[in-house]
Amino acid sequence: MKLLPNTKIAKYRLLLLLLIGMGSIGYFAVPAILPYIDYSPEEGDILFQSLPDSELTRAIEGATESPYSHTGMIIKKNGSWYVREAVGPVIDTNLYLWIVRGKSAQFAVYRLKEQYKNLIPSFISESEKYLGLPYDIYFELDDEKIYCSELIYKSFKDATNENLGNLIMLKNLNWKSHRNFIESIEVNGIPYEREMITPVDLSRATQLNKIYSNGI
Repeated sequence: MKLLPNTKIAKYRLLLLLLIGMGSIGYFAVPAILPYIDYSPEEGDILFQSLPDSELTRAIEGATESPYSHTGMIIKKNGSWYVREAVGPVIDTNLYLWIVRGKSAQFAVYRLKEQYKNLIPSFISESEKYLGLPYDIYFELDDEKIYCSELIYKSFKDATNENLGNLIMLKNLNWKSHRNFIESIEVNGIPYEREMITPVDLSRATQLNKIYSNGI
């Protein structure tokens, strides 16, 4: 189902209608529609955002010292753009709805460098096997549950046998101010040696270029 138009001309027409009818529909749609119009998606793009405030969001952003607490990959289905993401179960979320969900509708986009473009179909195809898997709040690298940056990391690894970004141990993050939250979810104490791929470490991958940001 197409929730919003995909061509730039059609998007501008929609923005004009939103501006004209702002008094009746409210202002909430405008901050999100502007970046939606400005960004031109390509399959395989990797998007980053800051999720609404929660203990988990604060822990991710605080421990990694980054505004990136969530990530997903762009795919196209039935003529519309979606973000494949691990948020609860792994699902495909309409791009506009994905943008709206983030803090102040802010997001950043990273694109694979030219030499990797031919691998994008395989990258996307490999991600399909993770659809439906539950979210992994423990940030482990097993295949029973999965978290957002793990989905991207593993899909790329499965497609290319290359690492997308570097794994990092919990002990090397700024975790101490979030000790209470970590201890509340871990049954066997703080897993100092646990390796994970955080959203910001994923964004630092040498295979990627940052091609868009509207403030984050």
